[in-house]
Amino acid sequence: MNSISISESSIAKVSNLKLAYNMDFYEANNLRDFFIKGVRAPIDFLLKPKEKFLALDDISFEVKRGDRIGILGINGSGKTTLCRCLSGMLVPSEGSVETHGEVRPIFNTTISVLPELTGRENAEMLALLLFPDLTPEERQSLVNEGLAFAELGDFLDVPFKSYSRGMQARLCLSVITARPCDLLILDEVFEGADLSFQKKISKRTLSMIEDSGAVVLVSHFPEHIKLSCNRVLIIDKSKLVFDGDVDKGLNLYNKITGLSQV
Repeated sequence: MNSISISESSIAKVSNLKLAYNMDFYEANNLRDFFIKGVRAPIDFLLKPKEKFLALDDISFEVKRGDRIGILGINGSGKTTLCRCLSGMLVPSEGSVETHGEVRPIFNTTISVLPELTGRENAEMLALLLFPDLTPEERQSLVNEGLAFAELGDFLDVPFKSYSRGMQARLCLSVITARPCDLLILDEVFEGADLSFQKKISKRTLSMIEDSGAVVLVSHFPEHIKLSCNRVLIIDKSKLVFDGDVDKGLNLYNKITGLSQV
């Protein structure tokens, strides 16, 4: 499919996106099992039609500057897969994903953390990983601002392993959102943060959007979406079933999950 150009107001455009997994591979416990299966029954392995799982089915939407998009869906619906396609980590089976500018995907706020190091030391490592283009002075200034925003006080010089989940989220999110980018993708990274800090980080995210681009937020919690978003996408059984107003989207999501309406 030919690439579809995006307008100046656009950060990303997803067009007729499909992504299918080969189930024969995922049925194997490891690469050794996959190899043995091919050796034992080479004809079936080579000629038998491969069973496919369609993780994303004909998804299309556009992300424009200023968008704060919340993505909702039950486990296994395709939310994280969509974010990985949007960030360029997965290649679509069909369709296209076009992005413009810097895309910063965050799927795990503690992925680069060393538990034995202090919060301050981990913040410095995270900043080096996320912002390698900055000078050491610029990066240190960013870390200092992020640490002040986290409001962890004396715990900044305590080993990270002693932090509560909420404190871990405070530290990592404060550094992650310290510098604007064109598209920030946050996949369930608010989980663990207390409600007061969620409100604080939501305001910071809004400020960041005003300085640059857009945010895509995946969450299982409707209150996260209401705090941070002006638009909702709902993924159900690999399909995009809603794209629009937050309250209407939350009501539909509650119907899908069997919860009471907002």
